[in-house]
Amino acid sequence: MNRKRPELLFAVSQISGLLILFFIMYPIINIVFWTKPGIILEALKDKEVMDSIFLSIGTATLATVISFLFGVPFAYFLARREFKGKSLVESIVDIPVVIPHTVAGVCLLTVLSPRCWFGQMLAKMGIELLGTITAIVVAMTFVSMPFLINAAKEAFQWVSPRMENVSRTLGASHIKTFFYITFSLSWRDILTGMILTWARAISEFGAIIILAYHPMIAPTLIFERFTSYGMMYAVPVTVILIFICLLIFVLLRLVASGVGNRRAI
Repeated sequence: MNRKRPELLFAVSQISGLLILFFIMYPIINIVFWTKPGIILEALKDKEVMDSIFLSIGTATLATVISFLFGVPFAYFLARREFKGKSLVESIVDIPVVIPHTVAGVCLLTVLSPRCWFGQMLAKMGIELLGTITAIVVAMTFVSMPFLINAAKEAFQWVSPRMENVSRTLGASHIKTFFYITFSLSWRDILTGMILTWARAISEFGAIIILAYHPMIAPTLIFERFTSYGMMYAVPVTVILIFICLLIFVLLRLVASGVGNRRAI
């Protein structure tokens, strides 16, 4: 019998994959050995640490919900309508992904500060955003919403418009067709986009530190402890945040993939 010769492309691909996995996983695994389990347990009992982590999770979740409520309808419009300037609109949506995080924070600061008409209007209404949880959510939403819009748009494009037209001709309204046909066939990919949006939001630091140093989210607390006390005080918080985020991320991924693969349309 002739043995199959290993294909060069697959061999190169596997080697590249191993290098990438090592590049990603080694720093994450190595950080665990920078501290002792007892110090991590002490950090778990630290109210400031746990409050910052729960604040990060809560604000990232709220930013994801806001992105879903506003981003999914807009993504459907982009997926189903052709119009002049559409490429420009799609490029604008991607701007928060392209610009540096601190630049995003400065841009938002110029809008929310009392020097801008919008900031002045909020001040007259007695609404203060800077240095609040609301500012954190605004920053997280600004930098993470494009991930959900793009994921939802691609998911809607997989659904044939002919199926929607058939539903409409059978008497279903546009909204009913959207929920029972389009969204039901696209929700797994939209959920994946929500997971990426949440992950991007909880990892945001640059924009948030400009808008709201306090109350502290976990990345801000890690930065403060690192700059003030060094690695030994920053690493325990980092390890806890990594494990919690990985646990939530893996569980959400299992939910997204465990229901079943996307049906081909």
